[in-house]
Amino acid sequence: MILCCGESLIDMLPRTSTLDEPAFAPHTGGAVYNTAIALGRLEAPAGYFGGLSSDMFGQLLEADLVASRVDTSLAPRSDRPTTLAFVTLKDGHATYAFYDENTAGRMLAQSDLPEVPAAVKALFFGGISLPVEPCGDTYAALATREAADRLIMIDPNIRPSFIRDEASYRARLDRMLAVADVVKVSDEDLDWLTGGTDPQALIDKGVRVVLMTRGGEGVLAQSAEGRLDLPTTKVEVVDTVGAGDTFNAGMLAGLHRAGLIDKAAFKQASLEDLRPAIELGMRAAAVTVSRAGANPPWAHELA
Repeated sequence: MILCCGESLIDMLPRTSTLDEPAFAPHTGGAVYNTAIALGRLEAPAGYFGGLSSDMFGQLLEADLVASRVDTSLAPRSDRPTTLAFVTLKDGHATYAFYDENTAGRMLAQSDLPEVPAAVKALFFGGISLPVEPCGDTYAALATREAADRLIMIDPNIRPSFIRDEASYRARLDRMLAVADVVKVSDEDLDWLTGGTDPQALIDKGVRVVLMTRGGEGVLAQSAEGRLDLPTTKVEVVDTVGAGDTFNAGMLAGLHRAGLIDKAAFKQASLEDLRPAIELGMRAAAVTVSRAGANPPWAHELA
């Protein structure tokens, strides 16, 4: 199983009611949640670990996970509320108002960490759950605890507006990067992390493979052995929401298909060995951006 560890939330999207009044419609989301959904749809053995609420929104989040074949048995439940993100649009640009204090996801504590079963071969971390506390420290503790035996992938997905204590966040990320096998970043993420756009800076921190996504220009993969530049297939872009999350899922699903999700096997793999997994991630992301919303493809759509 590939266990996706991080936030889930409800995006409240602007709509107009039947009475022509402003309204909001709830849609399940969150970066790590989207990756779990995409993994399940790609027929990889997917699991989700994050704080789920017993409220109506938590039930909606869990129902969508189950519908996409994601195992939720390791996710702790509580009666705390679900994180909400209200979206408003102005001139086509989205702004967000987050309601995250004392939520089921935010308050995930180290006492909530499960005994990870042997069937879990890899753990994925990322999203807006990493810069906030206490859940950020909880995920960091899980990553460092499991890194000896399981493949660790991280997508820091830097969102400066969420960072309240930059020094603590950087220290937390440094601990996680030191045990990471794969890190996916955009050039903006990399610049925030290292002050530049050379993936080698993360290799120097101990990361085995860095995947730098560059939108329509494709993906640059780097390890200690060199670089691999993979151009993307051009598609008509409708919506970029969830594209990076889907890429992460495709990459992990590709590793599973190739028998490289096992940490020992991954360590022996060359960049060329990883090419099919990276390309699957790119193909899956291309489908996501070709349609509205974070709606990752099912496996049959990539056949």
